Order: sequence, then C-alpha cells, then structure tokens
Amino acid sequence: MISNPPPWPNNCRCAVAITFDMDADSLVHLEQPTDSTDRINAISLLHYGPRIAVDRILSTYRRLGLQQTFFVPGWCVEQYPEVVRRMVDGGHEIGHHGYLHENPRNFDRQGQADLIDRGIDAISRVTGSRPVGYRAPLYNYSGVTTDLLIERDFSYDASLMGDDVPYILKTTSGQIVELPTHWGCDDWPPFAYIDDLNYRMPIRAPSDGLRGFMEEFDAAYKWGGLFVPVWHPFVTGRLARWTQVDNWLTLLVERGDVWITTMSNIANHIWGLQKDGTYEPRIDTLPYYKEPIST
Repeated sequence: MISNPPPWPNNCRCAVAITFDMDADSLVHLEQPTDSTDRINAISLLHYGPRIAVDRILSTYRRLGLQQTFFVPGWCVEQYPEVVRRMVDGGHEIGHHGYLHENPRNFDRQGQADLIDRGIDAISRVTGSRPVGYRAPLYNYSGVTTDLLIERDFSYDASLMGDDVPYILKTTSGQIVELPTHWGCDDWPPFAYIDDLNYRMPIRAPSDGLRGFMEEFDAAYKWGGLFVPVWHPFVTGRLARWTQVDNWLTLLVERGDVWITTMSNIANHIWGLQKDGTYEPRIDTLPYYKEPIST
C-alpha cells in the first residue's frame, strides 16, 4: 500500500511519535481578544493542560522509558517555563508552534519571520537549545514557510498531510524533511467542545474516539508507515482518555518492533538514509503553483 516505505531502525515495523501541542490558554486570548481574561471557564479548561495533564503524560513516558515531542507556542513557553523544563528534564523535545498560536497566513513574509524568531527566542531562553522542528499553528503553512524554516536551520516540519511516510520539501533555498500527519490523527474532532472558541463538536466516549487513532496505528504498522497523532494535553490528557492511552502505549512498548521516538530522531534518520544513499525519500517541490488558478 505504501510504494516507498523507509527502512526503520532495528528492523522496526513502523515509526511512532506521540506529539502534543501544548497551546494552553493562548487559544482563548486569540479567539476572544477583547474579553478573554473574563472567560474563566474556558481558561480553566485550557489551564488543565499545563497544570494537570502534562505531568500525567510525563509520568507515563517515564514509566515506559519514552522520549517524545511537545510543540509549544513561544508565549506558552514563557507562561509555563517550569512545565517546559520538566519536559526537557525527561528527555523530551520541544518543537516550535508559533508565538501566540497565530494563524501564519494572516501575516506577510516579514510578519511570519518575526513570529518564528520570537518563538525561537522563547524556547532557547527556557530550554537552552534552539528548536529544530516546526508545526504551523492550525496547520496553516504558507507559501513562504519552507524558506523561512530553511533559513533558520530547521531540520523538519510537521504541518503537512501529503504522504504516509516522511518526504522532502524542496525550494530554491534548500530542503527540509516533512513528517506528515492528517486530521484523522488530531484529537479535536472526536474530543474537543469549546464554546468560547466557537468550536462545537459532539464529544465521543474515550474508547470510541481513541479507536480511530489505534486503527490508524494498525495500518502504519502493517505497511511500514509513520504514525504521528496530534494531541493536546487538555484534550487527550484528560483522565479517562489518558488511562486508555497509557494502557495502549504499554502494549506498544511490549511489542518491541515499534520505533517510538521524537520527531527530531525520525528526521535525523531520514537525513542519514538520504546521505548514505540507502533510501531516497519522495520530494515535493514548492511552491505547488506560482500564481492563482483562474477559469
């Protein structure tokens, strides 16, 4: 089913990165800028991520010996530095996720560059390291994003949805690894209901909603793909949902043939395979179109 699956380390059947976007309450300040500070219920819901769920998630990872990737907006890094440091102390990667979770496509090239730089500065100050991976807020990757990331020596992007395995984004500025996901691997559709953010979806039972993710994993495992769920601590880190995830991750680790690792490790693996000539990932040349399409 996959025409060009990469060879995974130690003969593993597939690669898995459980990515969490810790957006915290940045979301309500963007969506409701005039009165966000008075929306106490929404803030309490979003605070659940850094204040309650992250430590629960880190506890599971510590028990299972896993290192994973958290994408954190720069403002959230500044608001919750101790939470981010606990992630780093556990060996986890901090990826770039904008500054205040702004939609990049609402800004021109310089505006996007400034937001990326602010996020880099925030992560570097708190963690002591520059981020090497990027996920665009709302997945809103623009026509200039690839060049901006290459100019800043990012190793990979995690915003696009163009394949079942890693591939290369190429522009006149150079290349970057794309580690794709898709909306079927995002926890907002099955679990998020936030009236203050104008997002109203029917909430599914933990076992029902998580079944979709497990079936996505099963297909990646069968065909040698990459499985990248995009979860949020205040959503999937809730008690009943994370209890089921904890049980499922335990079974995955026990299999012994699933490479569960950080996004940066996966990107480095693809770069290494390409460099030594053992594998040639597919290349997407950007931009896809040079001008608007008219009838």
